[in-house]
Amino acid sequence: MNKRLFLICAVAWPTLAPAMSNPNFTPCTLTGTTPGVSVEAECSRWVVPENREQPDGRTIELLFARVPAVSKSPRPDPVVLLAGGPGQSATETYPQLAGAFARLNRTRDIWLIDQRGTGGSNPLDCPYPKETMFATPDPALISGIARDCRERLEREGNDLARYTTTDYIADLEQLREAMGVAELNLYGGSYGTRVGLEYLRRHPSAIRSAVLDGVVPPDLGLGQDHASNLDATLAQAFEQCRTAPDCAERFDAPGRTLSRLREQLRASPQQLTIRHPRTAAPEAARLDHDLLAVVVRLYAYAPETVALLPLLLDEALAGRGEALVAQALLVAESLSDAIHMGLSMAVSCSEDAHRVRNDPQDAQRLMGQSMTQALIQQCADWPTRPSPTGFEQPLVSEVPVLLLSGEWDPVTPPRYGERVLEGLVNGRHLVAPGQGHIVLPRGCISRLAAEFVDGLAPAELDDSCLASLGPPPFFIDHNGPTP
Repeated sequence: MNKRLFLICAVAWPTLAPAMSNPNFTPCTLTGTTPGVSVEAECSRWVVPENREQPDGRTIELLFARVPAVSKSPRPDPVVLLAGGPGQSATETYPQLAGAFARLNRTRDIWLIDQRGTGGSNPLDCPYPKETMFATPDPALISGIARDCRERLEREGNDLARYTTTDYIADLEQLREAMGVAELNLYGGSYGTRVGLEYLRRHPSAIRSAVLDGVVPPDLGLGQDHASNLDATLAQAFEQCRTAPDCAERFDAPGRTLSRLREQLRASPQQLTIRHPRTAAPEAARLDHDLLAVVVRLYAYAPETVALLPLLLDEALAGRGEALVAQALLVAESLSDAIHMGLSMAVSCSEDAHRVRNDPQDAQRLMGQSMTQALIQQCADWPTRPSPTGFEQPLVSEVPVLLLSGEWDPVTPPRYGERVLEGLVNGRHLVAPGQGHIVLPRGCISRLAAEFVDGLAPAELDDSCLASLGPPPFFIDHNGPTP
């Protein structure tokens, strides 16, 4: 599956396999996708049936890591990290988030269970042709890469219909019971919020609290709104530039610049030679309209890269697209390193592909219909199975839940959090001004999350500190913002 387009009926809930014995832990070091970042932990492995309806059939080994609480008398209810994607590994994601979890880790263990198909849990990995990074893929190429991935993984013996949110929650629940823990606190980010909401639906008595960051509503086919959400985020950011004197004076309306660049690249793509930002090795690149859409989408995830967009779009319009593409290469490689492609497809094909539709209005938007078309094409021949009854229904729950959103999130905008909040009797939704996708590490939010988990009183949180957040100033030139 080309990483430029790479994301993201009823059955009975499966019967859990017999509880495993309490796992034995040994010291381990967790390393993420960022070089030099690591966390000391305790690790264990355990075996579960790949297909819980056939408990005597094929088994797979899963990785469980525990970061012990700092306190010598930890609370009995650990915090479980539910990673995003779909396709991210919890043990690989945590090192980058460890600082944001520090307050929670003072009194509670942090549990990191790699979702089956990721990290140390029978990872479903497929190679992709690197040369397609800067090429415009056709439908046959997209379908072919997905088919090759499926065939490769099936030759290894994997039952690809058994790598879904449903299976993940069954694994988590088996582990909770085996560890003798009565209640868990959940932190889910992006796709991990879908896991958290479904865990709440299926096992409400097992969940003490949930912090859900970048909320995916259960009734949403993930990918359906990506084109409209991106345009809305760009409109917010470019309006911010218009009202900032330095940015407005330096740039002639970034929205118009982007429109002119789109027209220019449709007529005449830029043939570039860029220096790889890590290796400095020269690489040929072709900046066309499709690549521009992917590049801008990657920049829209975080306010720090949004602050670069007016400058880089202006440079690209003048025929200098090298900086725009080179920096996006860093972001794209980071995302592709973090995502296990086979698991991402297994989840998306079973849970999203049948729900997404090509929106005619997307044809005029920057991303066009590429995301929905790619998902439909990639999943045409992928093994799937239906989700449990109620999986796509809005959740109604009395469990304390704190929802977090970034005001400028191009993937899971605040309106998603508001939609989910309607069914939460004891819920609260906080929106971080000028922030993007995943906000726990931003400003005071990690402190508010820890206060929520300790007190279970979301209505009493003092969120006045959020007013100090906001987007960074826009870059006026390559030296940065105006001093």
